[in-house]
Amino acid sequence: MTEEQEHQSQNSKETSYMLKTVSIGFVGGVFWSFLNYIAYLFHFTEISPNVILQPWALGEWKEKAMGNFVSMIILGIISIVVAILYQVTLKNYMRVWISMLFGLVLWVLVFYVLNPLFPDIKTVSELDKNTIITSICFYILYGVFVGYSISFEASALNLKDSDQATVNEE
Repeated sequence: MTEEQEHQSQNSKETSYMLKTVSIGFVGGVFWSFLNYIAYLFHFTEISPNVILQPWALGEWKEKAMGNFVSMIILGIISIVVAILYQVTLKNYMRVWISMLFGLVLWVLVFYVLNPLFPDIKTVSELDKNTIITSICFYILYGVFVGYSISFEASALNLKDSDQATVNEE
């Protein structure tokens, strides 16, 4: 294989890996916010996905199902950024504990640091136990979904690269 072909092959792998990261992020954001919506409907949590629209969107539609579904898409897009952040920083750690910790850090970031941006989210001390436990569990599971999926893809890509290098040496 020529040097140019190897370069093109590497670029193709990196592009494919980035598309997988974007897909994992989007699907993770939409899926886990949908499950949060279900938990909200069954009163396991006081916080619905549409909380992200509250400071910016006008009208009553944001309070209804349409507002929640639009919010799920927005959370999916935000989740792409989170997945890329994970890919850049933690992709080489294929450990469930790292992904769980990542989800927990996201929870702390949202509920403590970003809380003032969302007036409809009470402070953690004002939230009921069910909301706190449910949201922590969802964030941890989200972290595991995104983190472990990205780490798995990185590991698979590295394995293919090492197999390719072994074949080229022979």
